[in-house]
Amino acid sequence: MRSDQPYSSYGADDAAPVDEHAFHHERAVDSVPDEPDVMAPAEKYQLTLAGKRQRVTDIFNVLRKYDVMHGVTPVRLRRMLEELGPTFVKVGQILSTRSEVLPQSYCDELAKLRTDVEPVPFSVVRECLEAEYRQPVDRVFSHIDEKPLGSASIAQVHRATLVGGTDVAVKVQRPGVQQIMARDIDIMRSIARVASRFVGSDQIMDLQDVVEELWASFREETNFLMEAKNLSEFYEMTRRVARVSCPQPYLALCTEHVVVMEYVDGISISKPDELTAAGYNLEELGRTIVDNYSTQVLDEGFFHADPHGGNIIVKQGTVYFIDLGIVGRISSQDRAILRDIIYAVAEGDTPKLKDGLTRFNVARDTSGVDHAAFLADLDVIVGSFGSVDLADLNIGDFLMSIINLARKHKVELPSVITMVARGMVTLEGLLSEYMPQVNMIQIISEHIRNEKSSFQRFEDAVQSTALHSRRAFKGSLEAAEHLGLAARMLTRGQLKMNTEFVGSEKILQQLGFIFDRLSMAVIIAGLFIGSSVVYYAGIQPVIFGIPVLGFAGYASALVMAVMVGRDIWRNGHHKKKR
Repeated sequence: MRSDQPYSSYGADDAAPVDEHAFHHERAVDSVPDEPDVMAPAEKYQLTLAGKRQRVTDIFNVLRKYDVMHGVTPVRLRRMLEELGPTFVKVGQILSTRSEVLPQSYCDELAKLRTDVEPVPFSVVRECLEAEYRQPVDRVFSHIDEKPLGSASIAQVHRATLVGGTDVAVKVQRPGVQQIMARDIDIMRSIARVASRFVGSDQIMDLQDVVEELWASFREETNFLMEAKNLSEFYEMTRRVARVSCPQPYLALCTEHVVVMEYVDGISISKPDELTAAGYNLEELGRTIVDNYSTQVLDEGFFHADPHGGNIIVKQGTVYFIDLGIVGRISSQDRAILRDIIYAVAEGDTPKLKDGLTRFNVARDTSGVDHAAFLADLDVIVGSFGSVDLADLNIGDFLMSIINLARKHKVELPSVITMVARGMVTLEGLLSEYMPQVNMIQIISEHIRNEKSSFQRFEDAVQSTALHSRRAFKGSLEAAEHLGLAARMLTRGQLKMNTEFVGSEKILQQLGFIFDRLSMAVIIAGLFIGSSVVYYAGIQPVIFGIPVLGFAGYASALVMAVMVGRDIWRNGHHKKKR
């Protein structure tokens, strides 16, 4: 969550330990982070037909109010999205980083959606806390600042002090936000079902996938127990990393709608003047941020998915990533493919780039892909991005171009790759605005080359070799299967070849010789394979331990092979004499 004020410190070194044991005795019900959600979505989020109808009416009224049919200015668009509610605010936040979709003036205005959301009255915040803890707030917090540190579409953060004297940041979810967002997404589901009658099946399947991805993201982002667990995992991951950390959560105080974490009194990375005045080297900070983000994405496979300026603060030389409501997880195999794709472009290797994207393909079925057109379009990307030095590669534009091109050719990339791309675009925009002297892709490439130990590089090489060996073995089995099918069709008289050539009789005669030999080769191979099957199956009758049918097949294959070989030798010898 972004705030233009210095965000309080979650620094573990400055915080006194909270008396969680005493707190458990005072709470009526303890929150259990791993407690399963057994309630049906319709019941939990109060999804009713009447409620959806009313929501649709409200949406149309807002659209009519802002006269969207005749266009909207950037300011009117931002206000409209705010009035439409948290779901549309999230859409606006995503669009604010997509200058290729909207003009820059709109992106700049939509960026204010991160900070300029009207806060919930403190009286409502107090009621929410008492409802969550089922007891007076004063029994948990000795003091809570009424003015929030930051206010966003889903929640707002207040500085507070626990009864034991520990300074904490309390993130409280806006009341009813889950129900509103669930209703909006459910309406989108209904629209997708209706649209399926008029749109192609492939397109509507993509739309349904997007809606389901939005639903999964919504459930994770509005369940603050997930964010608390993300904070805990990220904190443990960065404990062994110098100068990088995150707020440490107090899990015993966290619920589905409240997160309590250490208060970090730091300076936002979006305030370079304050950082410089405090004695920080912006280039060094930028390198630390990018290098650690590379570690998150390429080494750990667990990364902050929204690294904008308000979510990165600095305190006493340590960079803190905050607000881990949205995180990404990428497998080791996908991380290796991502590295290969980056270097394929840098090396101008279009086939390698295509191979990497095909390996990413979720559907794994490339039968509908026009490979020639795919390669041609990839040549354009390689020409645009591969002609520059790796250090000058715009990785944000590159990744978004790759994603759009893959979507065009129906190559379905994992959703986490989109998250990586958005994270890179956001981080790159942050650096270009506040730390233009920091070269992001150069740092990433150096990280890829230098951060791995010899053992890790050997391990990656072994994994790559194993992967290619498996693919080669699979290809060999498929080839043997096709050859066996051809042999079975041949023995049944079902193998046919119709070819028509237009040209001179001499050329046609030579082609005829070629195809005759190819046909004989197929027949010989079929007889050999079929005889081998008969031999190992032990089909009766058997003489001297050898099936008669198998022996006849071997003999026929041998005789035909000798005849073909003699014919080839004669033709070659005849040409030499002439």
